[in-house]
Amino acid sequence: MSKVLVVAEHLDGKLNASTAKCVSAAQALSPESIDIVVLAADAAGVAAEAGKISGVARVLAVSNPANERAIAQVLAPQVGKLAEGYSHVFGPSTTFGKDLMPCVAALLGVPQVSDLMAVEGSHEFKRPIYAGNAIVTVKATADHVVVATVRTASWPEAAQGGSAAVEAVTVGAALPTHTRFVGLAAGKSDRPDLQSAKRVVSGGRGVGSKENFEIIYKLADRLGAAVGASRAAVDAGYVPNELQVGQTGKIIAPELYVAVGISGAIQHLTGIKDAGTIVAINKDADAPIFEVADIGLVGDLFNVLPELESAL
Repeated sequence: MSKVLVVAEHLDGKLNASTAKCVSAAQALSPESIDIVVLAADAAGVAAEAGKISGVARVLAVSNPANERAIAQVLAPQVGKLAEGYSHVFGPSTTFGKDLMPCVAALLGVPQVSDLMAVEGSHEFKRPIYAGNAIVTVKATADHVVVATVRTASWPEAAQGGSAAVEAVTVGAALPTHTRFVGLAAGKSDRPDLQSAKRVVSGGRGVGSKENFEIIYKLADRLGAAVGASRAAVDAGYVPNELQVGQTGKIIAPELYVAVGISGAIQHLTGIKDAGTIVAINKDADAPIFEVADIGLVGDLFNVLPELESAL
């Protein structure tokens, strides 16, 4: 029988929704048990939150000052040590998981299954390739632990209501000294996190400038939405690259995605194909974005958005 260990993603003492999505993927295996590991300077609070996810048997709380920052080279040896006795180790296919899980796989001497989007069997999975234009079935070696990143856009959050036991665990893994945290430069925002937001408003090259992007922020605030952008908008310097949505940015699956001034290049569409409802606003009636949009409006965004914001 399968035993799954899910590596929790958290920030500022709050559990990321990607963890519950990893639990959903783990449940598709019909495993004997699902455990979550929380690595933090003080893991108690996040561990208690993780214990409320339905279907989780145990939460392993690893408190260590070295875990204050999510540095892959520091966390990976601990996850690798804890992986003993588990058949699968899952992490989210987010920036956090893409950084950490390859290190875990390398330490365990196994290949990683990336962007797991469907479970076909205990060691057989589906994942996207060619920017999501094709789906391939991959088989992992049955006699080795499976290390995988879960495509969070393909899985719902596992239900709440669980009451898993939280166990404080000490891991005797040698941690590296050659990698250390120096500093973090990040934009401050009260808006929802882009990768877990239910609503997202994105702007593209059609917005025209960094100053004009304020119109996107205003609409997003009105909707209580996160803000995203196309690669063209990021490359033009309108917004920082952490807002980029697409193949080389973030893959998201909000309930509502509003694309403003975005033509709809395949690179961008890869990042939003799992969205619930896609709304496109563009003055070019032939823009490719309209081929995938559920609702499309042909018009000048500088006329449409103020009217829309006023109506909201």
